[in-house]
Amino acid sequence: MRHRIRIAVLGSALAVTGFAAPAAFAAPTSDVTIDKVTVNGGKPIVLGTTAAKSFSVSVTASDDSGIDEADITLYGPSSAVALPASAPTCEASSATTSTCTAKFTLDPDTDFYDNSPAGAWYVDAMVTANDIDTILAEKAGAFKVQRLSKLTANASPEPIKKGKTLTITGALTRANWETHKYAGYTNQSVTLEFKKKGASAYTAVKTAKSDTKGNLKTTVKAATDGYFRWNFAGNSTTSPVKATGDYVDVR
Repeated sequence: MRHRIRIAVLGSALAVTGFAAPAAFAAPTSDVTIDKVTVNGGKPIVLGTTAAKSFSVSVTASDDSGIDEADITLYGPSSAVALPASAPTCEASSATTSTCTAKFTLDPDTDFYDNSPAGAWYVDAMVTANDIDTILAEKAGAFKVQRLSKLTANASPEPIKKGKTLTITGALTRANWETHKYAGYTNQSVTLEFKKKGASAYTAVKTAKSDTKGNLKTTVKAATDGYFRWNFAGNSTTSPVKATGDYVDVR
């Protein structure tokens, strides 16, 4: 049978996991379709300063003749490329559909020279059916590679009289893949939260911005016993993080 190859650019707007191929790319009978792409269970790849992270990428595809094999490649900012440790293995769920899975490892200590690879990454997949029909799906899936962030919180003085001014400080830092150290994350909005003693959840109090060294500082009036913490929502390049709550005894 003649070897037919279709090329589909599925686009970065697709979700990281569980998306279906758009109708514009619906395959005719006997052609291969990409049904679903899952990266790291749908979670971002978060990297600290030195430790490598291994994760799986799976591509589910269908064809009337069944799926034979797949190739999976990952692409990121600044021309970053990641290849699997070995060829993907394909497991059939039916006579027409298989999920092909490959394991990848990203190591900030050896793979990255600076911080530019942080951000949006994409999955390119080439899948071949048993009848040799093939699809090359560019940007078949999307995911994030993020720099690990850390956050601290400290409330003082402790204990404190009710109605007196309480000062809450902290520091927001994130992994620097160039120096392999953690550095202050500057000019970032971070939310101060409070959980009353005996309560089950934190509530937002106010927002502050980190300074030129990543430090945080604000004041509130002491009202009741409870825990204060900082909460950073994260962004495309940096992971979210919540500080451990610091307990305040109000007398």
